[in-house]
Amino acid sequence: MEKAIDHVKVAVVQAAPVIMNLNKTLEKVRSLTSDAAERGARLVLFPEAFIPAYPRGMTFGTRVGSRSEKGRDDWYRYWSNSICVPSHETEILGSIAKDYNVYLIIGVIEREHKSGTLYCTALHFSPDGILLGKHRKLKPTATERVIWGEGDGSTLPVFQTPFGKIGSLICWENYMPLARMSMYSQGIELYLAPTADAREVWQSSIRHIALEGRCFVLSCNQFVTKDMYPTDLACYEELESEPAVMCNGGSAIVGPLGDYVVAPVFGKEDILIGDLDLTQIAKSRFDFDVNGHYSRPDVFKMSIDKTKKMNLIDE
Repeated sequence: MEKAIDHVKVAVVQAAPVIMNLNKTLEKVRSLTSDAAERGARLVLFPEAFIPAYPRGMTFGTRVGSRSEKGRDDWYRYWSNSICVPSHETEILGSIAKDYNVYLIIGVIEREHKSGTLYCTALHFSPDGILLGKHRKLKPTATERVIWGEGDGSTLPVFQTPFGKIGSLICWENYMPLARMSMYSQGIELYLAPTADAREVWQSSIRHIALEGRCFVLSCNQFVTKDMYPTDLACYEELESEPAVMCNGGSAIVGPLGDYVVAPVFGKEDILIGDLDLTQIAKSRFDFDVNGHYSRPDVFKMSIDKTKKMNLIDE
């Protein structure tokens, strides 16, 4: 299918939320999206768990076999600042996308309407303000499993845009080969990777994914310092041993041959703007196409169970 355009500017927002404050974080999303749009971005990506926070360093009073009352207080604060989908808050996010005429993709903590379980989710909004869909993280990593439920195959979408197909996997899902293949099999061209991983080795991963998928990869992380946390958390003393910089960023944009379009940025909040030459996608697939002439469907089969499993209560 011929693309409607062959260049597009995209924005990767490396910033922290107003931690545990839903309304002020929504205001910050609007401000940062406005800045990105003024710089010409038509797609704006925010990090994993931007609303209301990636609660790095917090235990919520949990040990194997027990939970504390103070921890439950912090948990309730986290829970009450998360968002339902759809909701008034998603309408606000949609209005931000519409007001600035951008595709807006943002990591949120989603509160399931009836069960109340939290999920680490990426929401995808179109420039007309419509919620195109969501992706729930399939496998929370390590102690993330204490606070987030598991997604399923019903939220692994890829969306057509005027500048190609977009979709997202969150953080260490990108280490799951079959999860990546689910994106490749749908023809993804702009691969969105909101994350909480600031390690140098993460750069090897996103460059590999770009080269493997012959797609652009937008990796988006937060820059967070300890003094951004509210000091009235019930278990604030847990954070006393944490370093001053709790997440150092490392957001980047990678082209379909594994080279940086925008090199990783560390140590500050920033908006990375990438001018993507979309013709590079077809050019890169000349000698390797993971979903085409290099796929060997006579040997390998890709199967995705897209049935909804996690919500057992009727909508």
